[in-house]
Amino acid sequence: MFETELVIFFRYLATEKRYSVHTISNYTRDLNRFIDFCRQSGIDDWQSIDSQHIRNYLARLHRQGLAAKSIHRMLSSIRSLFKYLLRRHKLAKNPAMGVSAPKVQRKLPEVVTPDDLSHLMSLNENDPLAVRDMAMMELLYGCGLRLAELVTLDMTDIEWQSQTITVTGKGNRQRTTPFGRHANEALKKWITKRSLFIKDDDKAVFVSRQGNRISHASVQQRMKKWAGVKGMKQRIYPHLMRHSFASHLLESSKDLRAVQELLGHANLSTTQIYTHLDFQHLAKVYDSAHPRAKKK
Repeated sequence: MFETELVIFFRYLATEKRYSVHTISNYTRDLNRFIDFCRQSGIDDWQSIDSQHIRNYLARLHRQGLAAKSIHRMLSSIRSLFKYLLRRHKLAKNPAMGVSAPKVQRKLPEVVTPDDLSHLMSLNENDPLAVRDMAMMELLYGCGLRLAELVTLDMTDIEWQSQTITVTGKGNRQRTTPFGRHANEALKKWITKRSLFIKDDDKAVFVSRQGNRISHASVQQRMKKWAGVKGMKQRIYPHLMRHSFASHLLESSKDLRAVQELLGHANLSTTQIYTHLDFQHLAKVYDSAHPRAKKK
């Protein structure tokens, strides 16, 4: 009973919502786990699931020690599924509406300083893969890209004359973002090496040694490698570049709306977390510099 509608729902996420393979994998894992709970509770059809069943399920996850953020993701998956079933007239009402998850305490995102970034990306290497890695890091930081946006970038997404790229982010939202001089130089240098690896029909900007579109894991591994080569103590990973892009841009411009557009955030509240980072920086400057703030 459950399987047929789940298969149709996952197909809908892939074809109509155009969610990434990674996102669909999360939905699959979360919803299969929920369905297992329903079966253990003696429920074998959608109509029998009510809001109390969902609350009981979330309570079990909480007792098992699952983080509040993960429980929120679980509930979001369940809500999306029932919303879809409601549209398909498989249900009379959405049992997930009104169900709340434990409150998530948002952690401030980690960032890396501009000086450390300059040190990381000062690679004087002519090895084609090193040139590729430099271009990837320059785009991640220079455009504030998500990892998925970087690896799915095609040659046709680059507008050289205006120095912009068009990417498709979360929720299938497209945005066009500029890239600066350093990213432009690094990208052009990589394009001259790219022909050593690409296959005839490959449109991907960034490819592996085998000529296939580069994977998420490969980007992460290569960044970790270069951080080690450069002797950096801080853990370096793709999303750190996006956090740093947002924080540094907001610190200089104070233009929250512009940063929201460049990041591709649907809601301004998501971008506002970087204002707290900016305030932390200001507080540190005050504590270290103001005569009345200095400790004896």
